Amino acid sequence: MSFRFELIKQDGKARRGRMHTAHGPVETPAFMPVGTAGTVKAMLPDSVRATGTEIVLGNTYHLMLRPTAERVAALGGLRKFMNWPGPILTDSGGYQVMSLAKLRKLSEDGVAFQSHIDGARHMLTPERAMEIQHLLDSTIGMALDECTPYPASPQATRDSMRLSMRWAERSRAAFKPRPGYALFGIVQGGVDRDLRAESAAALTKIGFEGYAIGGLAVGEGTASMLTTIEATEPHLPQDKPRYLMGVGRPDEIVDSVLRGIDMFDCVMPTRSGRTAQAFTRTGTLNIRNARHAADPGPLDPQCRCPACTGFSRAYLHHLDKAKEMLGPMLLTWHNLTYYQDLMKGLRQGIEAGTVNQFAAEFRAAQRENEPDDDNG
Repeated sequence: MSFRFELIKQDGKARRGRMHTAHGPVETPAFMPVGTAGTVKAMLPDSVRATGTEIVLGNTYHLMLRPTAERVAALGGLRKFMNWPGPILTDSGGYQVMSLAKLRKLSEDGVAFQSHIDGARHMLTPERAMEIQHLLDSTIGMALDECTPYPASPQATRDSMRLSMRWAERSRAAFKPRPGYALFGIVQGGVDRDLRAESAAALTKIGFEGYAIGGLAVGEGTASMLTTIEATEPHLPQDKPRYLMGVGRPDEIVDSVLRGIDMFDCVMPTRSGRTAQAFTRTGTLNIRNARHAADPGPLDPQCRCPACTGFSRAYLHHLDKAKEMLGPMLLTWHNLTYYQDLMKGLRQGIEAGTVNQFAAEFRAAQRENEPDDDNG
């Protein structure tokens, strides 16, 4: 079967769709849990699936360094390696090279860097990024790009974006098409609406199965991020999925769906689960707060996850204080369930033509909870 995006319903800019892939369908708007090194931290694959997750994200940079893409390929590909039979999206590694690697040197050819693990020298080019993602056998690959830092001068932003566009063309040429697989291009350009339009036009001319908006959630602030999405969205093809990379908080996801975004990923629900934070329908809770120590109630009475149906806030507070590993596991399961239920609610709202009402009710409910930042 071929990879395709089916646009089922629109409510304003918000889109209800379905991606058809070689490894199963993905209902959109969709949230992808981050499985950086071949695992969604603190979760078994079946547990991830139980949250409602259909697609997960892996990371080219981390997997190329350890255990190496070649080893993963020899062991049957990333899905078999991590026991996840569904679709996997792999990012290109460009962002991690810029943020994690040592002594990196950018050139027209690609980026040379030293591993943050052992100092070994590597070269990541568009061609090598495509080779690694092919070896991993990811369902959706990403073109190699430079994630433009923020803030950056107008000239630096322009030069960075245009380099990414040249790399995108090389990525497209190096990608090996297979039925049901896809390659996404990444729009860059900082918060400059003209550069974003230029980038989107360049990628559309090259032709990709989907289009990502990169280089946001890097310090520009939510208002600038949303303005940039609004400026970019009209320049993206209507019949292809749109992916906002690295976002984010539940409110940011809701606001971005209303602006036409279909796909999201972020470490926030899993990282927060490991640091005693729980996302609920009435706001974010810090389970370390002393007021939870004797609370017999659940984190979220409307939640279907094991943390909420089987355990009290008092017990979760105790697990954190005792540094028991079950605590982060339960909170991660809860947070991913919350995110997937949020995406389901958005999809249902779009189908019913009531997504704006859903968003308004979401915002009102989030304001109900008092600040919860006292560790007790």
